[in-house]
Amino acid sequence: MEQSEVLKRVIGILTEAGEIQRQAEDLDGDDPEVGGSIVTTLLNETMPHIAIPADASVEDMAALVGREVGGAVEQLVGAFTLAFIALAQIHDSGQQDVTSADVLQDLALRAEELSSGDDDGPEDSL
Repeated sequence: MEQSEVLKRVIGILTEAGEIQRQAEDLDGDDPEVGGSIVTTLLNETMPHIAIPADASVEDMAALVGREVGGAVEQLVGAFTLAFIALAQIHDSGQQDVTSADVLQDLALRAEELSSGDDDGPEDSL
């Protein structure tokens, strides 16, 4: 999965989590369940399917899983980090007229532009 697509899915999770939180606040602070199924879906889509040979040693299996899963984990961490930084910069700047939803929407639009444009990852241009 391309990094821009992972970023757009992370933005979707954060957007949905924010909406669930707002709804919970409207319901007198009930503790919401934040997006468990969408997180599971994201993990299922981004984590590679690994075929482990029957004769693989524990060391071989650990190396294979580490190698295969490492790239997917890097993509997810990179996307969440990028979203966090974008949100934190607006927060720290004190801009009261920009909401977190505005920041996430802008980030999603920039990720979309990247996925339809060049091959650079969003961390290079966002």
